[in-house]
Amino acid sequence: MIEATGAEIVVRLLEKHGIDLVAGIPGGSVLPLYEELGKSTIRHILVRHEQAGGFLAQGIARSTGKTAVCIATSGPGAMNLLTAIADARCDSVPLVAITGQVNTALIGTDAFQEADTFGLSFPITKHSVMVSSARELLEAIPRAFQIAQEGRPGPVLVDIPRDIQLQKVSFESWPQPIQVEKKAVRFRTDGEAFVRRIDEAARALLAAKQPVLYIGGGCNSSEAAEGIATVRKELPLPVVTSLMGIGAVDAEDPLLAGMIGMHGSMCANRAMYESDLVIAVGVRFDDRATGVIARFCPSARIIHIDIDAAEVNKIMSAAIAIISDAESALPAIAERVREVRREKGTINDSALHDWNTRIRSLKAEEYANDAARATNATQSKSMHPGAFLAALPSCASRAGISPSDLIITTDVGQHQMWSAQYYPVRTPRTFLTSGSLGTMGFGLPVAIGAALANPDKRVVCISGDGSIMMNIQELATLNELGVNVTVIVLDNGSLGMVRQQQALLFNRHFSASVFESSVDLVAIASGFGITCARAEDEGWEKVAFAGSGPRFVRLAIDPEHMVSPFVPAGKANVEALLL
Repeated sequence: MIEATGAEIVVRLLEKHGIDLVAGIPGGSVLPLYEELGKSTIRHILVRHEQAGGFLAQGIARSTGKTAVCIATSGPGAMNLLTAIADARCDSVPLVAITGQVNTALIGTDAFQEADTFGLSFPITKHSVMVSSARELLEAIPRAFQIAQEGRPGPVLVDIPRDIQLQKVSFESWPQPIQVEKKAVRFRTDGEAFVRRIDEAARALLAAKQPVLYIGGGCNSSEAAEGIATVRKELPLPVVTSLMGIGAVDAEDPLLAGMIGMHGSMCANRAMYESDLVIAVGVRFDDRATGVIARFCPSARIIHIDIDAAEVNKIMSAAIAIISDAESALPAIAERVREVRREKGTINDSALHDWNTRIRSLKAEEYANDAARATNATQSKSMHPGAFLAALPSCASRAGISPSDLIITTDVGQHQMWSAQYYPVRTPRTFLTSGSLGTMGFGLPVAIGAALANPDKRVVCISGDGSIMMNIQELATLNELGVNVTVIVLDNGSLGMVRQQQALLFNRHFSASVFESSVDLVAIASGFGITCARAEDEGWEKVAFAGSGPRFVRLAIDPEHMVSPFVPAGKANVEALLL
């Protein structure tokens, strides 16, 4: 027989699930767990705020696709973690969050640092549980990892009262990790239905004259990217992405029309508007992407492939619905397209060629417009942020780093959209950004997590002077760890995206969006022990990218620079303003 405390069970099961790193902050209600962590092989990263611990774990999970773990104490510790958990839920990121709770006898008495973590977390997790005995942990921990990873990934929270962490139980053997398949777990299109709908999808694609492949976060893995490539080898479809889909298709692909939506490319938005068939894979048709639904792709039939049945027919009706992961469905469609071609020969090849020519023309026109804007900005002695971000791979190359060894994280705001528009992302899981929840303060702790999980890469965190202040204390964590993170802050003295919308929609009434005093971010970062540079100074590229360890770069930008295109509320994506 094996005898162990609840804390010992948790730590041993984390080890069995391959966890070698956790992030968090200790507190009274998790001290028994920390006592066992200190004896284990697991490395603990001491962050300076629990929210950052959740985001650091996200950096690991987003860059690797594997479940990551974060820890917080009861009450304020757990509540600080909730924003990172909600962000993970919105963007389908697999996390296991372990929180301490007050002793079982004190629950409901308004005890010191007591909060209803289970109740607070229930709407923003994939699954939440508060255990009532140490024995429950033998099932709860493996089940948490299974739920976090299976089907559509997401965060799972396990709340453990302090006395349960100390409680001893006897059992015969350690439970093993549960084998997990990514395939849809509920309402999966399977068997004959799968074969039939794959056939329908293949025939619809071959019959279409102006088809578009619309890909999202469900395609942002190397396996899904291979599936996309397999389909496009059989049928050279133009591609548009959501914000979360960036990287699933190489930015250099001539038929990648770009990101759609409120700040999407004119080419991508026009492609969707003119399409007669949209094959949407791993996307939700969210409001920032679609704009006015009735005018999003008004003439198109929709083939919707998604691992989560709840997302299909939720916003847009699908002519063909396939509940499946992209990795399974896309190769099957490619194979069926190949078979139908053998049976019937060429189908609409001429029309598809003309459509692809149209996409290339729209893309060339947009490049010309972007170049003109960048030139105008240069002539006005104000560097265009997009031009700066587009040049980062070249800057890294000159400093001796291959662009393929860069991972990009962003905060939220104008800099996020400029990064999505201009930075040439070429592979999956190398552009990490907060999509659905849009959480400022995301970029720096996520960058630290990604760097820990990918020590052979340099992670570049692109932030703004508003966002960086949300978790700036993590510069201490960054310096302490010494990992390869370069923080680049675009500083315009304002909350740029708020200021932009106030300029365009509220007659330039800048209410609480312009900072009344300036902050010397370089001096602050230096105070944390980070090597710094200003992007206006000669040699900044070497400081930013050469060698190992953390770096900090500040670029001053004109607050009048705006993210363009911009789709005003109530307008279709094709009615975007060029600013």
